[in-house]
Amino acid sequence: MLREISPLVLAQRFAGLAETPGAVSNPAVLAMLQLVDRSVQDDETPWCSAFVNYVAWLLDAPRSKSLAARSWLRVGMPVPLHEARPGADVVVFTRGANAPGPSVILAPGHVAFFVELLHAPERVRVFGGNQGDRVGFAIFPVERVLDVRRLA
Repeated sequence: MLREISPLVLAQRFAGLAETPGAVSNPAVLAMLQLVDRSVQDDETPWCSAFVNYVAWLLDAPRSKSLAARSWLRVGMPVPLHEARPGADVVVFTRGANAPGPSVILAPGHVAFFVELLHAPERVRVFGGNQGDRVGFAIFPVERVLDVRRLA
C-alpha cells in the first residue's frame, strides 16, 4: 500500500545535493532550475525556489513556477508562524539589509520547507535548496520571516 508523502519528507531525500564548483554544473540542480526557466544555463543561478518548485512538481502540489523566492508569497494559504506544520508549509524569508516587506515580490528572498520553531532566541529551522550551495537544514531569525504558506 502506498502512503502519502509530505513535501518535507520528499525534500529530505535530496539532502546533500550540491552545486558543482567551477564551470561545470550539477545536472540535477540544473534540471530543477530548467523546470522553472529553460533559459538557465548553470547552477550559479539562485535555486532555492527551483528546489521547492521541483519537490512540489513531483507531488503535483501547488507551485510558484518562478525562480523568485518571494513568488511563494502567492502560493497556498498563509498561516501564522506559530501554527506552521513540518511537512506541510514553506517559509519565505527576506534577504539583505533593509529588505522590503512582503508586498514586493521581486525583491531578494529565500524559501524553504518549515521544520521547527526554535526558542531563546526565536529562530526558524528549515530544509531547502541553495542553503550553503547545497540541499540541507538552515536556521534563520524569525525577524526575517515574511510569511508561512501552506501548500495543501
